[in-house]
This record gives sequence, structure tokens and C-alpha cells, in this order.
Amino acid sequence: MPLPTKSPLLSLPGAVPAEGPDEGVAAHYGDLFREQRRLADGAGFVDLSHRGVVTVTGPDRLSWLHLLLTQHVSELPPGQATEALILSPHGHIEHALSLVDDGGTTWAHVEPGTQDALLAYLESMKFFYKVEVADRTADFAVIHLPAGSIAAAPEGVTVRETPHGRDLFLPRERLSAFAGEYGPAAGVLAYEALRVEAHRPRLGLETDHRTIPHELGLIGVAVHLQKGCYRGQETVARVHNLGKPPRRLVFLHLDGSGVTLPGHGAPVRLAADGPEGRQIGFITTSARHHELGPIALALVKRNVAVDATLLAGENTTASQETVVEP
Repeated sequence: MPLPTKSPLLSLPGAVPAEGPDEGVAAHYGDLFREQRRLADGAGFVDLSHRGVVTVTGPDRLSWLHLLLTQHVSELPPGQATEALILSPHGHIEHALSLVDDGGTTWAHVEPGTQDALLAYLESMKFFYKVEVADRTADFAVIHLPAGSIAAAPEGVTVRETPHGRDLFLPRERLSAFAGEYGPAAGVLAYEALRVEAHRPRLGLETDHRTIPHELGLIGVAVHLQKGCYRGQETVARVHNLGKPPRRLVFLHLDGSGVTLPGHGAPVRLAADGPEGRQIGFITTSARHHELGPIALALVKRNVAVDATLLAGENTTASQETVVEP
């Protein structure tokens, strides 16, 4: 079955298509800040049907995944959500999985377009284990209900509940009916603004080819330090023991006088050095927040002073909040 690339919810009134990594779903439905406020109040839902969906079945699924992932999942109870990574041999982040097990199947949703590479890696590691892996993106869509939502999940739908809300693995043919019952919808721009506010990193935005988990504050969140061996563990242990990751994630309050936000990859410098100064990091995600105004996440060098005023892009000054200690 061909991979769905366009959500039917783009036909809802006011829907404006998203671009970049969120192409295929709505950026917003006509009122970004109102949509944010609804989500913050526990109302509405977000269409994340562009995300990849992968399942693992078979009696060995949890013990097998435990060998491959950074997270302790060998005894993962049914219904308990967790985050996990797959690292390169050198400890760099390659895949990020949002997991839940329903007692017979382990479900994961992943960044759009990454499921093929993830499936290829998992297939290569099956060996003699009694597991089956499958790409279910064509069959299931991810829907997010915000924290505080009192809406009951549809009967028979796998739910992944976290402090930030509930992710539903909804049969794709039920998307339109779901929207009619659970509306109003909020776009991914509202969802992303709340993600940035919560300092939650995202694969492909807060990561590059050399990102290690410590830089993003993922130790204890997606990386378990007391489990057995997995690919990249030596780097994780060495950096944890030395306490010196080369970069760190920061949260930025951006000067609101600019018309445009600094985009992903925009250079970050010390404000005192001006726009010609040495680059000490880069913007990973920027957003407009309904209460905080323009905000961003950035990766900067570890030794940047936590109270230093920064310059994002060419002329946007920014104050920082510490996410990962230097």
C-alpha cells in the first residue's frame, strides 16, 4: 500500500498546509494562538498523521528491543509509555521512538519519513528472535490529545499516555469521523510552540549527525543508565562519567521586534560579538507562543556562559534559560 502523504483533515475549514518536516498535515486552521490556548486548556486535538508508525509483534519483542534500544523495555508493562533511541556505534542519535506496548504488540511512532530506515535496521537485527516488524503508517494515523483532555479515546484504539498528553494510534480510515466528533483541530504550529515551551527535543530539528543524548537532556528520559549493552553505550557511559558533552540545549526568549523568526540552522553568536562574531551554536526550532511571544530552542557550545545574551541569526537578541547544565 502506498504511503499516505496528505491528511484528509487538510479539507477542514481554514486549514493551511504545513511545510518542511510536517508536510502533509495542517500548520494551522486559521488562528494559531487560539489553537495554542485550546491545547493548553486541554481541548481539541492535533493531527500528527504524517508521522511513521511501526509495530513489533512476537513473544520475544520486548527482550529483543531491550538489546537494541537505549531504554529499559524488557519488562515494560502494557499501557506504559516510554521514549527510546537507537544510537550509532559512536553514540550519535539515529532514531527516536515513542513507544507503548499493549500486551501483544509494541507500537512506536517516529519522525515522518524515518520509518523505512528504522525498519531496515530492525530487520537486519532479527537473527533467531521470534519477532515480526511492520510499517503500519498506511493503516494507522497518530492523533494527539493534549494534557488535561477529558475526551475518552475511541474504543479499541491503542493509547500512549504521557505527561504531555495522549497519542492515539487511530485506524486511518477513521480520521475524518474522529475530527467530526473530537474537534476543534489545532495545527502542528500550535503543537510545536508548546513542545518548545516544554523544552522537548525532536529528531532532525534538535539533532544533527553528531548529536549525543546528553546534549539534549535525554539521559533518564530516553536513555537508561543501568541496563545491558546496546550500540553506542560506551559513548553514553564515558560522557556521563566525565560530565562533559560538547554542546548543550538551551531555551531562548527572542526579541519580539523582528517580523520573521530565525529559522532552523540559523547561527547563534554572543550578542557582545555582534553579527560578525564567532558562531557558538545554531537555532534548532523557533516558534511564536501565545503567552511567551517568540521563543526557540538552540544547541550551543558547552562553555557558553548561562547568563550571556545571545544573537540569533543576524539581528535577533535572545536571553537564555538553561535546559542542560554546562
